[in-house]
Amino acid sequence: MRRTVFNEDHEAFRETIRAFIEAEVVPVYDEWFAAGQAPRDFYYKLGELGIFGINVPEEFGGAGLETHKFEAVLYEETARAGVQFGGSGVHVLLALPYIKMLATDEQKKRYLPKFVTGEEMWAIAMTEPGTGSDLAGMKSTARLSEDGTHYVLNGAKTFITGGVHADRVIVCARTSAPTAEDRRHGISLFAVDTKSEGYSVGRKLDKLGLKTSDTAELAFVDVKVPVEDLLGEENKGFYYLGHNLASERWGIAFGAYAQAKAAVRFAKQYVQERTVFGKPVAHFQNTKFELAACQAEVDAAEAVADRATEALDAGELTPAEAASAKLFCTEVAHRVIDRCLQLHGGYGYMNEYPIARLYADNRVNRIYGGTSEIMKTIIAKDMGL
Repeated sequence: MRRTVFNEDHEAFRETIRAFIEAEVVPVYDEWFAAGQAPRDFYYKLGELGIFGINVPEEFGGAGLETHKFEAVLYEETARAGVQFGGSGVHVLLALPYIKMLATDEQKKRYLPKFVTGEEMWAIAMTEPGTGSDLAGMKSTARLSEDGTHYVLNGAKTFITGGVHADRVIVCARTSAPTAEDRRHGISLFAVDTKSEGYSVGRKLDKLGLKTSDTAELAFVDVKVPVEDLLGEENKGFYYLGHNLASERWGIAFGAYAQAKAAVRFAKQYVQERTVFGKPVAHFQNTKFELAACQAEVDAAEAVADRATEALDAGELTPAEAASAKLFCTEVAHRVIDRCLQLHGGYGYMNEYPIARLYADNRVNRIYGGTSEIMKTIIAKDMGL
């Protein structure tokens, strides 16, 4: 079936990204993997390439486009090469929508030009130790000073992707207590400058996968946040957070599909080159059947991912549809990558092979952005169950 989601501009972008990855990422990726993060100056290169500005209005230095299809190409090309772009995905996929949706004109003039160039890398801090997905249970507080010029931020966050290199972090904190009727009330969002006194980065967390993506614990001790860095209205943060879940879940779904597609590519190449009992592994019927079954699943995931992309660009992707896409694509990727690793035999367990890294990277897809169980709950509710 002919794929119709991408046009000539997307394919030209694909060629540029593929060449960039081969020249700037592949030769040094093992060093990033060992260090547990991409170097800070790499993000300046992404800024120069224009990746951060695709969906940023032209007046702030961006391309002014309103599409996620270039992000989709990035997912496919990084997966194809078996690499990650560090924590930069959060910068664009998660942080940017909040800036565009909530920032005032004055804030956009301050934030977006540096966002586009990579001079200021952004992250978002929601999860707290002990609360997990229960955002309404967060304990971090931001109290307005007596003179009304700033908030005083106190608390801690964990699992913050991009948290080590971030220059600004969208921090969720309580500005008032929850009400008896609504425990989600009272949360606000702040664009916190990480150079602020009292702001500190704790442990860089040692994850199972996504090794080049810096993930950290953050702590705030009497951090002064100017009122000019409040995003949106006070106490409405929880509702803002829900607004961008569809695009976040689309990103996870498309990324998982891209990983599954890459896994089949890695496995196909390996079984054609690897010889067992005097024959290529690809010669055996079991190998052919396994890869054929994997390819069929990838074809189905591609169709789901492409349909979700078109719906997202049209502003029509519903929460239930996003949940369905995430559930399906991440579960497909889980099965496909596992089977492709099996075809590698013992070498599939070695980190020098991209399938091993892909296996570890993929596991979190069924957890973050809402677990598979949460996705099923959302879908069932939409079904009237």
